[in-house]
Amino acid sequence: MNNLSFVIPIVIAILFVVSGLKIFNEYERGVVFRLGRLRAEPRGPGVTYIIPVIDRFIRISLRTIVLDVPPQDIITRDNVSVKVNAVVYFRVMDPNRAVVEVENYHYATSQLSQTTLRSVLGQVDLDDLLSQRERLNVELQTILDKHTDPWGIKVSSVEVKHVDLPAEMQRAMARQAEAEREKRAKIIHADGEYQASEMLSKAAQVIQQNPVSLQLRYLQTLTEVAAENSSTVIFPVPIDTLSVWLKRPGGDSA
Repeated sequence: MNNLSFVIPIVIAILFVVSGLKIFNEYERGVVFRLGRLRAEPRGPGVTYIIPVIDRFIRISLRTIVLDVPPQDIITRDNVSVKVNAVVYFRVMDPNRAVVEVENYHYATSQLSQTTLRSVLGQVDLDDLLSQRERLNVELQTILDKHTDPWGIKVSSVEVKHVDLPAEMQRAMARQAEAEREKRAKIIHADGEYQASEMLSKAAQVIQQNPVSLQLRYLQTLTEVAAENSSTVIFPVPIDTLSVWLKRPGGDSA
């Protein structure tokens, strides 16, 4: 009985000492409070000792956190109702401030992301929302990083993932895109006609300066017609073409 009473306190003391050993991974830090007061430096990585009962610690991860912002109902500046979701990348830079300055930094960052998304995107037109996502992403990241900096949080990136348009707006945009394509097609066709008319005008000027080229072109056309069709073709022959054979040497004609 005496031996047992001697061993029990030793075992309790050993368990008390061992229970204070804590292991923090490379990406983890421990924010320690001693009797309610914050210790200067966070613990870790590796093995550290926390005095049981006296010390209390909170384990904080320093890895980048990917926060999925749920779809938000947004009314753009031109009064179009859309649903927009996004993704936010942030990490804890100062574990002490992330614990002391805000109750739950993950929840706080999530709520701040939702309100900022609605506020910023509600100030732009639908066309800017669809075409200038890069600029809007940078603006969202700057605003979030400014507000989370007192919490020891660094927002590294914000990406708008999807913009859900109403069905009637999708149909209107499809009609607009189709009209724009028809407009470009007509402009290209008109430009082609204009260039063709210029080339024909230049060709007419060349033929006018050299009538023989007109006769050669006429004969070439006849050759192409004869090659494509086996039927008999009756065509008028210009007098200028026959004048070469009608004239005899010495200026006499038949």
